[in-house]
Amino acid sequence: MLGYNDKRNFFRMMVNSACEIVVNDDESSRTLPAVCKDISATGMSFEVDEQSVEIGTLVDVYIESTNSQIPSLSAKGRVVRSECSEDKTCIIGVEITEMN
Repeated sequence: MLGYNDKRNFFRMMVNSACEIVVNDDESSRTLPAVCKDISATGMSFEVDEQSVEIGTLVDVYIESTNSQIPSLSAKGRVVRSECSEDKTCIIGVEITEMN
């Protein structure tokens, strides 16, 4: 668990859950398979097999629940961070703008 030195308003919960991200950029919409690494009250981060998702891009996020007692998550957000590595994956940070 992250400590106080993380300086965030909300704690992050590590999830490592498969999900789908619909990227709504200027040209079109495309769906990317992703892994949600963590989630908090105001944001989440994902690992995607895409070389770049531009900062400011609007996305729709769908995380299917595997537990009947926990509902699936559907949210809209905006990409605020994109860090790509040499192995052609990116970690993107998304600010949640709307929960459905």
